[in-house]
Amino acid sequence: MEFSTPAMNTRGDGGTSPTVSVVIPTLNEERNLPHVFAKLPANIDEVVLVDGGSKDRTVEVARELRPDVVVVHQTRTGKGNALACGFAACTGDIIVMIDADGSTDPAEIPLFVQKLVDGADFVKGSRFNHGGHSHDITKLRKLGNDGLNLVVNVLFGTKFTDLCYGYNAFWRTVVPVLDLPDTRLPKKTDGTKHWGDGFEIETMINIRAAVDGMKVGEVGSIEHRRIHGETNLNTFRDGFRVLRTIFSEYGRMRSQKRKGERRPGGVIVHQQPGSRAHGPAHTPEAPAPAPRVGDEVGAVSTDIKPLS
Repeated sequence: MEFSTPAMNTRGDGGTSPTVSVVIPTLNEERNLPHVFAKLPANIDEVVLVDGGSKDRTVEVARELRPDVVVVHQTRTGKGNALACGFAACTGDIIVMIDADGSTDPAEIPLFVQKLVDGADFVKGSRFNHGGHSHDITKLRKLGNDGLNLVVNVLFGTKFTDLCYGYNAFWRTVVPVLDLPDTRLPKKTDGTKHWGDGFEIETMINIRAAVDGMKVGEVGSIEHRRIHGETNLNTFRDGFRVLRTIFSEYGRMRSQKRKGERRPGGVIVHQQPGSRAHGPAHTPEAPAPAPRVGDEVGAVSTDIKPLS
C-alpha cells in the first residue's frame, strides 16, 4: 500500500507515505476478528483494538492474529468513549475507524488514505455515493437516513450523502478539534453516558468536521452484513438519538458563532467525486504520543482542546 504524497499537502511526517493507524472498537467479537484482520492492507502501520470488557477471547484472538496489536481498555462504556480512547493511543499520521463485525471492509482503507493525501482533512465513507452500496440496510432505515441527511444538509449547508455510516478517516492532527469527552472523566453516578460516549459519536464528529471548516471528502463504500452475532442497532431509538445529536450540534454551532469561536469561512460542503482539495484547512496541535505498538494500555487519557 503505497501513497504518493504531494509535498505541499503532506500532513504527516513529511515523507512520501503517511503512516496509518486503524482503530477497531470491540465487544465480544472473537469470531469476527479473523475476517477483519485478514482484510487489513499489508502496510498498515498500527492496529489499535479498543476492548469494552469482552467476556470472550476477543483480546487473545487479536494478539494471535497480529502480535503487534495495541490493546486499549476503554475507560467508560459506549462506542464514543471507545473511539476516543483509541484515537488517544494512535501514533500514525492518519487514523481510520472501522467496525469489528465485518460490516466495514478494511480493503477499502487505501481509498480513504488517498483522498486524505490528495488534500482532504476528513474523509467519510458513503454507502450511497458513487461505488457505494449496503447489503444490510432496510428500506425503513434508508428512509430514515435520507431524512436525517436532509436535515443536516439544510441546517449546516453540507452535502452529505450518508450521515449515519461509521467508516471514517482523518489526519491525527484534527482530533483536538472534534472535542470529544475527556477519557479521564469518571463514569456518571446516575448510569447515563457523557454526551459523545454513545453511538451519537459518528454523527457528532461528521458534523463537527464540517462546522470547523475542514475539507471533507466522501468515498463510496460497500457495507456488508454482520458476520457473527447480533446487532445492537434499533431503528427508532437510534434514529431519535441521531436527530437529537443533530439539533444539539446545531445549537453548539450557533453558540460558537455568537461567541466568535467558529473558524472564518464557516461550513465547507463535501467535495464531489473527482474534485481535489488544495492543502489542509488548518493544523491544530496533535495529541501527545501514546504507548507504542505492542503495549497494552489501560485508562488512556488525552487532552482535548476546545475549538478556537
